[in-house]
Amino acid sequence: MGKPAAQSRRIGAVPLHEQLAVHPARQVQGMADPRRPWLDTGIDLAEGESVTSFAVGKTQLQGADFWFGADFQLWFRIGADGEVFRGTRASHTFTAERAGRLYLASYFPGEWSTRTGGLATPDEVYNHASGNLAVLILRWRKAPLEGLNKLAEIGDVAGLIASEIDRLSHPVETPAGWNDLWFVGPAEIYRPCRTPEEKPAICCHTHRDVGLLQKDVALPLSPDTRLRWAWRMDRLPSAVREDTLPTHDYLSIAVEFDNGQDITYYWSAELPVGTGYRCPIPTWTARETHVVIRSGSEELGQWFDEERNVYRDYQQYIGGPLPGNIVRVWLIAVSLFQGREGDGRYADMAFVTDASIIPVPAGE
Repeated sequence: MGKPAAQSRRIGAVPLHEQLAVHPARQVQGMADPRRPWLDTGIDLAEGESVTSFAVGKTQLQGADFWFGADFQLWFRIGADGEVFRGTRASHTFTAERAGRLYLASYFPGEWSTRTGGLATPDEVYNHASGNLAVLILRWRKAPLEGLNKLAEIGDVAGLIASEIDRLSHPVETPAGWNDLWFVGPAEIYRPCRTPEEKPAICCHTHRDVGLLQKDVALPLSPDTRLRWAWRMDRLPSAVREDTLPTHDYLSIAVEFDNGQDITYYWSAELPVGTGYRCPIPTWTARETHVVIRSGSEELGQWFDEERNVYRDYQQYIGGPLPGNIVRVWLIAVSLFQGREGDGRYADMAFVTDASIIPVPAGE
C-alpha cells in the first residue's frame, strides 16, 4: 500500500465528506513493501470514534489460480500494540476502543502468531504473493448507519454501501457459547437453527470464505473416548478430492488436543472413507489431520448419526505420544480456494465414554 493521502471524494457536485458530515475521506492504495503486512495509514483515531472502511482488490499466490478477496485479506489494528481484527465483508464499520494510529494489513499468505499482529510466518512469504487492495476510510461525525443510508441515496459502488447497511441492520448471531478462531477472524457462516425434531443445531453456509468456530471443553483422552454427533450435508464446497492446496474446501467437525494437534472429520467429494492426510495448507500441516468418514453426493440432504473413537483415531492417523486431554471442539468451513458454496448442519454433539456423556451444546 502506498503512502496515504487525504482526499475529498465526490458524488455529483458536492464533496462526499460534506454530504455526509464526516472528516475528509482518506484512501490507502497499493503495497509499499510486499514483504511486510502492516501499513501505517497516518490516521489517528480518538477513543470512541466510529469508522467505516470499503475495500476492493484481491491477493493471489504466484503460480496458483486461486485468490483471496478484501473481505478476508484486510485486517486492522489501532496502535502499534493494539489487537488485530477484521470484518466479514469488503466493508466494515467499527468503533475505536482506544485512541491510536490506524494500521492496515494485507494478511495472506501470512499468519498471525500474536494478537498484536506478530507473524508466525517469515516476511519472505509475501514475496510469493501479488495483488492490490484499495481502501477507503470514512471517519464519522454521526451514527454510521445514518450516514451510510444517506450515502446510499446518492449512489453505490459494487454494492459495497448496501452490503454494509445490511450487515449492520441484520447482524449474524454466532451460536451461544462458541467463538471464532482469533487468527482466522470472524465469519457470517454459522447460525443457530433447529433440527426437524426441534433440537438445537448449528447451520453452516459458506461461499468463498472461511470460518473456524470453537467451543472449549475439558476432558481426559482415554481409550474409550468417543465423539458423537449428528449432521446433514446438503452441498459440499468441493466437487473433487480436497487433499491439495487449490482444492482444499470442505466442511468438518474437529477435536483439538492439549498438544496442539487436531483431528478433523469431514465428508469428502471423492476420497475413499478412511482416508487420512495432513492439511495441505503450509501453516497448518504440522498441526491438523483430516479423516474422511463419508464420501460422494448420493447421501447429501440426509441426517446421519456419527461416532468416532478419538483415542484410536489419534493412534492411527497421527501417532506418537498420546496427548492427555481434549481441549476444544471445532466446526470448520472452507470455500476460499475454489469459491463454491457449501451447506450443512450439526446437532447432538457430545463426548461419550463407557461411564459418562459430556454434551457439547449447539447453543446455550
